[in-house]
Amino acid sequence: MPPSKSHYEVLDGLRGTAAFCVLMFHFWEMLVPDAAHNPMRHTFLAVDFFFALSGFVLGHAYDARLAAGAQDALTLPGFFRRRLIRLHPMALAGLAIGVTAYLLDPFVGDTQRIGEKISLATLAGTIALSLFLLPTPNVPNSFGETHSLNGPSWTLFQEYIANVLYGFFGHKLTRRLHVGLCVASAAVLAWTACHFNDLGHGWGWADFWVAPVRLACPFLTGLLVYRLRLRLSVPQPFVLLSLVLVAVFVAPLMGRYNGLFEAGCVIVVFPLVLAAGAGVTRTQGATGALCRFMGELSYPVYIIHYGFVYVFAHWNWSTHPAPMRLGLVAAGVQVGIVILAYALLRWFDKPVRAWLTRKYADPVRVPAGAAQANV
Repeated sequence: MPPSKSHYEVLDGLRGTAAFCVLMFHFWEMLVPDAAHNPMRHTFLAVDFFFALSGFVLGHAYDARLAAGAQDALTLPGFFRRRLIRLHPMALAGLAIGVTAYLLDPFVGDTQRIGEKISLATLAGTIALSLFLLPTPNVPNSFGETHSLNGPSWTLFQEYIANVLYGFFGHKLTRRLHVGLCVASAAVLAWTACHFNDLGHGWGWADFWVAPVRLACPFLTGLLVYRLRLRLSVPQPFVLLSLVLVAVFVAPLMGRYNGLFEAGCVIVVFPLVLAAGAGVTRTQGATGALCRFMGELSYPVYIIHYGFVYVFAHWNWSTHPAPMRLGLVAAGVQVGIVILAYALLRWFDKPVRAWLTRKYADPVRVPAGAAQANV
């Protein structure tokens, strides 16, 4: 076996913190009229934090393995297969839930019936594109997303783009070019944030161009944090850094400086959070167990929840329930999503990934002459 690599459990836990905040944020979006009334008004920045984490994690996991002559070298096709195995099974589960919710949602009236507003051929084509995480035409009763059958897949599409670019070019970036790209992408991100006065864009066709802008800066910066070995030591890092993320997500709107605030969070605050989260590799006791649990659940919770958000929203808008009932149903649906995410993780995602890894992942290749003890 190849030598084991350190594992950043605090970063796993922070991914979970961000994912659970996104879950709550999307339910709040369906309950309040605008961002000013949403208590988690900046939580869409969790997406930018995910991109930063991805840059860090890819560098940690694959920089050395994609280098020529590495002891546990990985081919480029092998790298792509491993990333597909890691990400795509749950993406397909999220799509299946999204399609089911779309077709069986009892609270949207007649506007969604096949043949009235969307033909069977259009729906089939939309599903076919979604199987490959490609952007799709808008469908009735959605918000104009580029991935209309499972909205969060827009970020996974960007993640796949990042993986492809990293595999071909990113792992070979020189330090100077890498820093230059970070500075340039940060400048474009800041301009974009000022243009809209926020960064909550890129998920829909109206401003699709923002998606790669939001990907580039945090991903490159997260990768740079790893490569520069930037580490900060803070007490109780998981608790403290989770509070930092939550404070960013619930901060008040900043008026005409709101765009600058959000850009500053992505360009400055999130890299510091990464550096502090990477300051410790193993977390002991209950905190460590919580970090591992939340890290494992983060992706399933994120990728499966949005179909339920749509059904909840249509129920709310069509039945106008009393506040107490509305709050109880919202909380109950979110708890149910977490339980379902755990069930899918345990009985679908892990077994499927294990089987695919055995069948399709590259075996570890060791250069000729390497000591047997290091195999």
